[in-house]
Amino acid sequence: MADYRLKSYEFRRERQSDWEELSELLDRAAKGLGTLTSAELYRLPALYRAVLSSLSVARAISLDKNVVAYLEDLAARAFVVLYGTQHGLLQAIRTFFTHWFPRRVRSLSWGVLLSIGLLILGAASGFMMTIHDSERFYSFVPSHLAGDRTPASTAEDLLDALKGRGVAEELTLFATSLFTHNTSVGFLCFAIGVAFGVPVALLVFYNGLILGAFAAIYYQQGLALPFWAWVLPHGVTELLAVCICGATGFAIGQSLIFPGPYSRLENLARRGRDAASVAAGAAALFFLAALLEGFFRQMVHHEAVRLTVALATAIGWVAYFSLAGRGEEP
Repeated sequence: MADYRLKSYEFRRERQSDWEELSELLDRAAKGLGTLTSAELYRLPALYRAVLSSLSVARAISLDKNVVAYLEDLAARAFVVLYGTQHGLLQAIRTFFTHWFPRRVRSLSWGVLLSIGLLILGAASGFMMTIHDSERFYSFVPSHLAGDRTPASTAEDLLDALKGRGVAEELTLFATSLFTHNTSVGFLCFAIGVAFGVPVALLVFYNGLILGAFAAIYYQQGLALPFWAWVLPHGVTELLAVCICGATGFAIGQSLIFPGPYSRLENLARRGRDAASVAAGAAALFFLAALLEGFFRQMVHHEAVRLTVALATAIGWVAYFSLAGRGEEP
């Protein structure tokens, strides 16, 4: 019995200072984490791990039940402070877009660059083939996207399509429909990555064919500048979002082709979660593009202003994805 009491006493004497320090920090943290210094916040996880170790030993040697109960309570309180504190919704969204999203896009830069290359290659191919044979336009562009803009259209018809106006309610509906359509295309790039990424490449290339075919019919009518001034203000953001979604599809395909030490399903689950979050971030870009296409582009017709906005948008996205999230996550 005396040996048992001595063991309990020595156990507490060697560790009690850490327990008391943790208890004091938890009492202050209950009033707000702002009451703790940076050093104290850094100290909390180490003290929590020490208490868990003490609790494990106390249970293993059947130590005094009061000590075990005390350690259990202390460990539970520490767990709530360390892992139970949740950011508010606005804070979580801010952290996602200022840190996590640009970091993950940078980690997929190879896929983004591959998608951009395929899009440019598709656009160049669609442009050249339509220039040499205008009938190719109908092979590349679905009728519901072409509308009244076809090789048979006059220059006046094509220019009128670029300068169409609408009331606010119509523009809102237009922006919403574009957002839904473009986001669906983007998530399709993400979803078909499970086929080892091959359909992703084809889809991105095909989108480029459509863009190139449209560019060709405007070029043939001497309307190349109005066309690009019409496309680029929203197109920079929209096409970037498509390329980011393409990168997520390539990442999923890579996870299946090169699973590493994991099984293919395990690696797909690991990479798929991150890719899905990046695709969700790209949806925000589609939303911004829809607003530009549905409102700004329809209400601002000065070509110099449109091209200036397009250039500023391109510079802004390059700066954002190059620099955002470089520091420590808050």
